[in-house]
Amino acid sequence: MPIKAKGNTKGLKPLQKKIIDKLFEKKLNPKSAISLEFAKAIASISADIKRQIGVLVDRRGHVVDVFIGTAKGIVISDFGRYRAGASRLRGLRLIHTRLFENCLNTDDSSDLVLLRLDMILSLEVLQNGSPGQVTIANLLPFKTGDKIYEENIYNSVSDVNFDFLHFIEDLENEIEFSTESQKTDDSSQRAILIHVSTDKDEDSEYAIEELKELAISAGIHIIESVVQHRKELDPKYVIGKGKIKDILLLSMEKNANLIVFDSNLSASQMRSIEAETGIETIDRTQMILDIFAKRAKSREGKLQVKLAQLKYSLPRLTSKDDFTSRITGGSGGIRSRGPGETKLEISKRRVRESINALEKELSSIADSEKERRKKRDKSNIPIISIVGYTNSGKSTLLNTLTSSDTYTEERMFATLDTATKRVRFPKDTDIIVTDTVGFIRDLPEELLSAFRATLDEMCDSDILIHLFDISSKGWREQIKSVNNILGDLALDNIPVILVGNKVDIVDIDTALEIQKETSCILISAKEKQSLRPLFNILENKIKEITLADSNV
Repeated sequence: MPIKAKGNTKGLKPLQKKIIDKLFEKKLNPKSAISLEFAKAIASISADIKRQIGVLVDRRGHVVDVFIGTAKGIVISDFGRYRAGASRLRGLRLIHTRLFENCLNTDDSSDLVLLRLDMILSLEVLQNGSPGQVTIANLLPFKTGDKIYEENIYNSVSDVNFDFLHFIEDLENEIEFSTESQKTDDSSQRAILIHVSTDKDEDSEYAIEELKELAISAGIHIIESVVQHRKELDPKYVIGKGKIKDILLLSMEKNANLIVFDSNLSASQMRSIEAETGIETIDRTQMILDIFAKRAKSREGKLQVKLAQLKYSLPRLTSKDDFTSRITGGSGGIRSRGPGETKLEISKRRVRESINALEKELSSIADSEKERRKKRDKSNIPIISIVGYTNSGKSTLLNTLTSSDTYTEERMFATLDTATKRVRFPKDTDIIVTDTVGFIRDLPEELLSAFRATLDEMCDSDILIHLFDISSKGWREQIKSVNNILGDLALDNIPVILVGNKVDIVDIDTALEIQKETSCILISAKEKQSLRPLFNILENKIKEITLADSNV
C-alpha cells in the first residue's frame, strides 16, 4: 500500500496528489543536505498548488513523510514524547518550501528543538516556481545561556555543498559530550518560576519575588522567572499552549529540569503541562510541602507534614501516575486486591487509610498537649504568642526576649516546630513566650488543617505579638494575610500588639511612615535595647491580665 501525503490535501486535483505522492520515490545522496533536482521538484509542486510542502528525509536520503500545509504555514505530525533522547538527534531533516519571505519563524524553531531534528531547510519558492534562497537551522551543543540553534542563509541550492553526514556526526558527538558534561557538573533542580496574574491591580513583582524566596528555601536553583498577565487562566495549561512552547524552548536553552507555578494546579493541568513539555512540574503548594518536609524536626511536626502531603496527593492520584510515591515516598507494596478494585481505587484507599491513621495519632498527641496546657493554665502564667509572616523574625525575637538560642535563619520557614520558653519578665513576673510556625499568603488548606492542633495552642494566648518585616516590599499584604489566617482560626478576639521588625535595615523616614500608617511598635529583634517600648506595653498588658485574674 503506497504511503500518502499528510495534512491539508483537500481541494487538490487528482493529478496534483499523484505528483506529490511521487515525492516518496525521490532519494537524496546521503552526503547531500539537499540537491538541486530535489529542490526544483518540491518548489515546482509548491508553486502549482500554492501551498507549503514539508518533506522529512532520513540519513540514507529516503523520503519518509510528506506534509501539505497552507500558503502561510505547515504542521508537522507529533513524533511522540518531546525531548526524547536529549543527547541525540532524531535522524531526520525537514525540508519545506516557503511561498513568501524566506526566514525561519517560531514554528520552525519549535519543531527543530522539540523534535530534535538533524536540521531544518527552508526553501524559498520564486514566482516562476524555481527554488531561491535556502535558510538552514541546526541545534548547537549545550552551553547554559547560549543560543540553542544557529541559522545560515545560502543564496542558492548550489551553495549548499557541505558533507551532510560528516557535519551531523560531528554535531551529534558534540551535543552528546556537552549533555553528559552538564549532567556531571550539575544534578540539582534547575527551575523556571511562573506567576500568572488575572488581577490588573495585583503586585506581580512582589508575588514572583516571594516565589523566588520559597524556591531558595526549598534548595532549588532558579534559572529564570516568567510573569504573564491574562484575562483568565487557561483551563488546560494555565498560561496557554503558545506560552508553554516558549517555556519549553527557554528550559532547553537554560537547561532547566523543573517548572514551578505560583498558582495551585489541578491534577489534569499538571499532567497536561508535563505531557507537553516533558519536564517535571509542581505548584506553590507542593513546594511549600517539600520545604515543610525538610524542616520539620519534632515527631508531631513530621506527622503533620505527612498528613498534609497525603491530603494534597489524594485528589491528584490517577491510574497512570503514582503521585503518592513522588510526593511522599510511598508506603509499601500492594499485597491484595479487592473484587473488581482497580489500581487507582487501591491507591486512593491506601491514602485514605494512611490519612485516618495519622489523624488518630495526631489526635492522641493533641489530647496530651491539652492536658499539659490545662496544668499550665492553673498556674495563671500569662502566655504571649509571637505570630507573623514567614521570615519576619519571630524566632529571633523569641531568642532576644528569652535569652535563648532557638534556631534562626534568613529564609522562609526556617523553623516549623513550635518553641515555648518560660522567662522571668521585669518586675518579677513569669511569662510563657511561644514562637509559632510562620504564615504565608494563600496558606495551603492542607497545611492549615494539618497544623490546626499546633495553631490551636494560640487559643490559650493572652497576648499575640504580630510581627511583620518593614523591609519587605509586601509588608501590607503580609499583615493582611496574617490577619486573615487569625480570623480563620477564630483568634482575632485576642489582644494583638503590632510590631514592625528590622528597623535597623530600613531608613528612618520609611520606618516612621510605616509606624504612622499602622500604629506599630518599631524594633530590631536582634537588638535588645530596641525592645524597650515593646517591654513597656507588655508590662502594662500583663499587669491588666494579672489584675483581672486576681479579681476572678
